[in-house]
Amino acid sequence: MIPVSSLAVLLLQGLLIIAISPLISGIMKKVKAFIQVRRGPNILQPYYDIAKFLRKDAVISENTSWIFRAAPYVSFAAILAAGMLVPVYFIGMPLGFAGDLIAVAYLFALARFFTALAALDAGSSFGGMGSSREMFVASMVEPALMLSIFAVALNAGSTSIDRITGGVAGMGIGALSPYSLLAFVALFIIAIAETARIPVDNPATHLELTMIHEAMILEYSGRLLAIVELGAMMKQLLMFSLIANIFFPWGIAIDLSVASVAVAIVAFVAKLAFIGTAMALVESSTAKWRLFRLPELLSFSLMLSFLAIVSFVILRGG
Repeated sequence: MIPVSSLAVLLLQGLLIIAISPLISGIMKKVKAFIQVRRGPNILQPYYDIAKFLRKDAVISENTSWIFRAAPYVSFAAILAAGMLVPVYFIGMPLGFAGDLIAVAYLFALARFFTALAALDAGSSFGGMGSSREMFVASMVEPALMLSIFAVALNAGSTSIDRITGGVAGMGIGALSPYSLLAFVALFIIAIAETARIPVDNPATHLELTMIHEAMILEYSGRLLAIVELGAMMKQLLMFSLIANIFFPWGIAIDLSVASVAVAIVAFVAKLAFIGTAMALVESSTAKWRLFRLPELLSFSLMLSFLAIVSFVILRGG
């Protein structure tokens, strides 16, 4: 059985992921509005939107099957399960033995698969278009993600996220090396694609020629839409968490004392806000790319991951 303290760690982590995800989205929207010289929405607006959707009933087409109704729950559960494997505020997650970075990548792929399947199940032209585009992007994102995972795993000698985070935290400033910088840039580009941000996708659009993620969820409404939107925010937070705690894990707790956990949570939110601000700056300074230009960007990420592995071999071999 899992000890009570381990259950408390998992419960706190799950609550943190669910509670902070909308805040990071709100901060990003506010930063983008500031850069574009607009007032923008309140940073708490995502919470209000989710609460509004939860109060409404879902309108479901009679032509859909059980897949359409089950997909939001399966996707949400897969993303939350991935969150239980990623160290957010504490090194030594109780379920760390159950999966590593590769398991996290495939849990994300499971969530993507069911979302695309539900879009096809609705039978709309927008859903089919969005699913096709999503799978096109995923076919390039997943190889780059796996290679970047191997690039950061070489340094720790393991694909375990706890071991990678603990190893980098123990190295201090020595963790900043050429191969870690290359892997960081590669994973940052992958995060842009995985979280449907500009230049890969535009999360704020409903234009036919530019929609990818929004096209897949266009048929959802009410409570089902709230679950889908919250799941997407959680996935974004977990991608940012991987970047923060793999490359900059300083401040993460190594024990469960109240002071250590409090400092770790504050440091975690600060790192996420910084990464979110950087992502908003990239979005505001870049135009949406045409679909058939995306292989250029994602191939660049794949190349950086490969160069990170080569740099590691050269530097450590020397």
